[in-house]
Amino acid sequence: MMITRKAMGRRTVLRGMGTTVALPLLEAMGSSASAVETAAASRKRLQVIYTPNGMVMKDFFPAQTGEGYAMSPILKPLEPYRDRFAVVSGLDHIQAEALGDGAGDHARCCGTFLTGVHVKKTDGAGISNGISMDQVVAKKFAEYTQIPSLELGLESPSLVGSCDSGYSCAYTNTLSWSGPASPMPITTNPREVFERLFGESDVADAKTRLMELKRQASILDLVSEDAKRLSVSLGANDKKKVEEYMQSIRDLERGIQKLEQRGAAVQMPTYARPAGIPDTFQDYARMMIDLQILAMQADLTRVGTFMIGREGSNHSYPEIDVADAHHPISHHGNDPEKLAKLSKINTLHMDQVAYYLKRMSETKEGEASLLDSTLFLAGAGLADPNEHNHKNLPLIVGGGAIKGNRHFDAKSVPMTNLMLSMMDMLGLHQDSLGDSTSRLTNLA
Repeated sequence: MMITRKAMGRRTVLRGMGTTVALPLLEAMGSSASAVETAAASRKRLQVIYTPNGMVMKDFFPAQTGEGYAMSPILKPLEPYRDRFAVVSGLDHIQAEALGDGAGDHARCCGTFLTGVHVKKTDGAGISNGISMDQVVAKKFAEYTQIPSLELGLESPSLVGSCDSGYSCAYTNTLSWSGPASPMPITTNPREVFERLFGESDVADAKTRLMELKRQASILDLVSEDAKRLSVSLGANDKKKVEEYMQSIRDLERGIQKLEQRGAAVQMPTYARPAGIPDTFQDYARMMIDLQILAMQADLTRVGTFMIGREGSNHSYPEIDVADAHHPISHHGNDPEKLAKLSKINTLHMDQVAYYLKRMSETKEGEASLLDSTLFLAGAGLADPNEHNHKNLPLIVGGGAIKGNRHFDAKSVPMTNLMLSMMDMLGLHQDSLGDSTSRLTNLA
């Protein structure tokens, strides 16, 4: 890479041995620190975090509306960030109701979550949905980034076969739809995500590629010479930022490598513990969140979805003393013991949302943070799972210019109204989305 005293291009990367590593926004990419601030402020991002199987509603929504509400039990992990998000009640997904199609609420609530479209009941060919809000935004932002959108999750998906009462698994295993018959598959293996972000190889054969990866000590080692040449032209602030960024990459890579080495040494069925996936739910969730943060920090993508679990998930959580499968517990029948366990699961899931906000808050772009340029939506596609209720969905919205520290009631309107308003804030005007009827006017 030729280093000159001219302003560095904003898409400058480190190269070495078929590998590229994108860089975060640096002062050297503009004429001054103020140019970095201006460039950072112009970036807009969208993140959606989905929690499966509904919520214990009495433990999710605060008892009061307005500002300065008392934090509810499930939202308690988010307390440190209350100024950066709003709790929104009164948002409905009527298109997720049966409407004559019978059972299949889990498939419909997930399929409809970001589209506002009543999905077609089929377990084979002929799936039909609408384009999802994240993909509308991704198409708009695609010209600016290497990866239009990043779809991550914690449970291995299948987009074929039936997963819920005659509905295709495509509806329960992804949030993102680039078109009516085009579900976007999620990635669940940290190594695959890491390679998509930072690895670049022409080797197609899986066995040969694995041998190549084992031979490589680190992707950062491969670009080290280019990094040394680059550092000569950087000021003190830029050097510090690059060092912190590359240390984050190295820490993640080492964590993945350790997991793979352990997976190779311990004989386990592949379906029980695939190589590169941590043992505990929280370690796994946070590794995937860290990868999503790195992707945004390097401006590799500006749009992401993260499924904490697929709809209808039967995952258990022994680390919080809930050994029962999630989905059966969600059909609690108002049993106090089951409700308490479900609330524990819901709280654990929201703790991962809190980690998302922590990481975005502490990741800086000039004087601002990733959270300042990122709109996020988090919550579930079902309200009370025992009733398969699609009204008054448990949701929070925040980041960017969202006015936080408040709980407001949208008064029973389509959830797509919120999504239209979010797209407006991202600089993308849409006349409608799914079953939208208007816009929410009091977000900012």
